[in-house]
Amino acid sequence: MILRLLFRLLKWALAVGLLAFGVMLGLLCLWESRIPKDPAGDYDAIVVLGAQVYPSGDPSPQLALRLEAAKRAWDRRNVPVVVCGAKGVNEPEAEALVMKAALASLGIPEQGILTDAESFNTRENLLNAGKLLAPLPGVRRLLVVTSDYHAPRALALARDAGWTAEALGSPCKPEFWLKNHFRETLAWFKYLAVKYLRLPLNS
Repeated sequence: MILRLLFRLLKWALAVGLLAFGVMLGLLCLWESRIPKDPAGDYDAIVVLGAQVYPSGDPSPQLALRLEAAKRAWDRRNVPVVVCGAKGVNEPEAEALVMKAALASLGIPEQGILTDAESFNTRENLLNAGKLLAPLPGVRRLLVVTSDYHAPRALALARDAGWTAEALGSPCKPEFWLKNHFRETLAWFKYLAVKYLRLPLNS
């Protein structure tokens, strides 16, 4: 009898979990659809969030697309740029350093690129970027550049940190869509747990 009750509770918990996941995935797709794909509006600085760097030292396709979007944004407004990302497993150096070199090769002056090579997650990205930008006069509005599926949560974290911010989304490669959206949906649950339940989790 007890085992049967536990089995029913497990089935209900699984059903509720799947329903919650589906709702969150649907919301993510809705929020993502509202993220601009081209730079617009006013911004005083650009923050580019990191992604995988290959062992060869080359940016991954996803990171390359973020850098191209950042360059378009900088062409529109020549403002300071912050690149964020520490050295991950199997990466030859910090993502931020690779990103700075790539943006410089695209034509953005190196002296206008600030590097945060210490952050390992989105929350740290935005906090460290804020510290780098704080001494600069007149920087109040951020443009956060990242992949489209990641942009809604990054934007939420930037606003949580006290910035007036908008996001610019680079496209997600179709072959990575399912994996990236699955992980990002889970990341939203963690974000909500940290923000509203005060759980000591990174995000």
